[in-house]
Parts: sequence; C-alpha cells; structure tokens
Amino acid sequence: MRSIGITGGIGAGKSMICGIIQTLGYPVFNSDKVAKNILSTDSSVINQITAIFGESAYINGVYNKPFIAESIFGNQKLLESINAIVHPAVQAEFKSWASQQSSNLVFNEAAILFETNSYQRFSNTILVTSPIDLRITRIKKRDNVTEEQVLARMSKQWPDEKKIPLADYVIVNDESQLIIPQVLETLKQLEAL
Repeated sequence: MRSIGITGGIGAGKSMICGIIQTLGYPVFNSDKVAKNILSTDSSVINQITAIFGESAYINGVYNKPFIAESIFGNQKLLESINAIVHPAVQAEFKSWASQQSSNLVFNEAAILFETNSYQRFSNTILVTSPIDLRITRIKKRDNVTEEQVLARMSKQWPDEKKIPLADYVIVNDESQLIIPQVLETLKQLEAL
C-alpha cells in the first residue's frame, strides 16, 4: 500500500479533487477534519493544550479556536508547541485508518503538507494549484470573509512556486483546464508505479 499526500493552498480546490478521487473508489483521509475532532475529543491532546494555554483553551469542554488562534498569531514558539501536540496524533490516526484500507493507494488531504515537512512521510504527493485571484474569490464566497482576511490566511501558507518543485504531481484547477482528465492521468501514473 502506498500513501499519497494531497495538498494545495486555501481555495485551490483540494477538497474537490479529493471528492473526485473518492468517487473513483479510492479511500481519502482528511487530516484537517481529523485534527479538529482530535482537538475536541482526545483527552491527552486536550490536557497538553490546556497545560500550555491555560483553562481558556477550552470553554465548557469546547475547543476555544479564537483564543488559540489569537495566542499563536505571531508566536512561532506557541505555534510549534500546538503542532507538536496535534500533528503526531493526526499521524497516528492516519496510520491506523490506512491499515484498515484494502486499496493499494490511500490518500491523505492536508493543508500544510510541505510547510510542516509532512510530505516526506508519503510515497508521493499531489499539489492542487489555482490562480490567486480565483482562490480569493472562492474563499470570500465560501467563508463569507473579506479579501484582507483571505490574504491573511494565505500568508500562513507557502506560495505555489515554492511547493511545485517538491510535488510529484500537479493538478491545475484554473477553471479553464479540465479537472477529471488531470485526475485520471495522475491516478493512472500512480497505479503504474
């Protein structure tokens, strides 16, 4: 079994690509959704985060995302601390999940695969790219946020130019090139390895 990491900047369309891959019968693990679940349900993670950030990290047992986001904004040490807690827990969940799959290819959707060096744990990587202006429009519409808020989120991720040399495959989601033929060709190449 080979594990394939799928990533892309916010608004690039990686979830749509993963949806296509899943429709084609391949198992897809969503790291970001699992991370959110772990933050709310894993007692070890909750205890470690509370030890670092204090009782305000959880309000009535619910993860206090605005407080944590504000705490780690501009504080690299705190960001690294929370990543050091959450990322290993997500990786353990992925390993457990992958071991239960019967497919020869399993996929893992993750927003910051290259930024965290997590890409090195995968057999191959797929990067979904899209022009910045299109990404901004998508996120503004999807999340009902301002362009400034979108740009602030984008600033936390590497630009495509930095990620492309690290990716094994690139799928361009620019609304002019057909997506499904790109996905099918990528899967065909992965199956042939």
